[in-house]
Amino acid sequence: MTARIVMKLKVKAARLATPSVLHLTLVHPTRPALPAWEPGAHVDLRLPDGKIRQYSLCGDPQDLSAYEIAVKREDAGRGASLWAHQALVEGATAHVSAPRNNFPIREATRHVFVLGGIGVTPGLSMVRKLRAEGAHVAVHFCARSAAEAPLLAELSAACGDRLATWFSSEGRRFDPAAVGPYAAGSVLYVCGPGRLLQAVRDAAGALGWPDESVHAEAFQATLDENFKPEPFEAKLASTGATLHVPADRSLLDVLREHGVTMPSSCELGVCGSCVCGYTEGVVIHRDAAISTADRQDRIAPCVSRARVSVTLDL
Repeated sequence: MTARIVMKLKVKAARLATPSVLHLTLVHPTRPALPAWEPGAHVDLRLPDGKIRQYSLCGDPQDLSAYEIAVKREDAGRGASLWAHQALVEGATAHVSAPRNNFPIREATRHVFVLGGIGVTPGLSMVRKLRAEGAHVAVHFCARSAAEAPLLAELSAACGDRLATWFSSEGRRFDPAAVGPYAAGSVLYVCGPGRLLQAVRDAAGALGWPDESVHAEAFQATLDENFKPEPFEAKLASTGATLHVPADRSLLDVLREHGVTMPSSCELGVCGSCVCGYTEGVVIHRDAAISTADRQDRIAPCVSRARVSVTLDL
């Protein structure tokens, strides 16, 4: 994977979209236009300590004068969102990468979206484009309340009568069966916390949606309190070297320790930056980035492991 351009962008505007979500407008200090992007794309935000966090672009892809992102404050998180809320005030500088798209719009005759909380961010730009093209769109937006629903006004304007809101505090908790039965040519997009993704996947399967018609992007790590990691061996196909991966360390860490350069970002199994191929072995997939079809030969070494051994296509 090639290195991504990192730009020093200026915070043109910073406002609270909800009490916990900061909506940022970023511009280049000297250039009138930023690199082009497609709906569903994200950028890397580089923190002062060198760590990276990814945020979906939620503005208008036709307007390259600025990027828009939204950052949800996670008080129990790893510190990135707290730093953003405190430091990224109007006039501040943000180190931001060129966009990359892991969640593109698919070819379809009908597009169904399920967006949960801050998961609205990629969906907003996607819906805007599809509606502008006259595509058939149905959108379900889930949040605790209208006041805690990020970018609700913007999504409402983009969707018109194609938007269904589900606010649990008002007694309307999202029913995954609302996506409806599969119809030929349909595509289902779901973006939000892991529990929402799993609920929608389960419902879609029961309603006849084929796996290849369901596309998901997670906004938090997969949690499994019952999982107990075991040690395993990782063989590098290119050199024949065999590396021991202890139970208390990730495959990504061990690869780095042995001089194997691997790109990474979230290291939670969400972003897909570190995904690589494998040719042999039984992999224990613990990520939310790799599709079901690709899991036969792709692995996320930051979180996934193997039973006994795995041969990496490295």
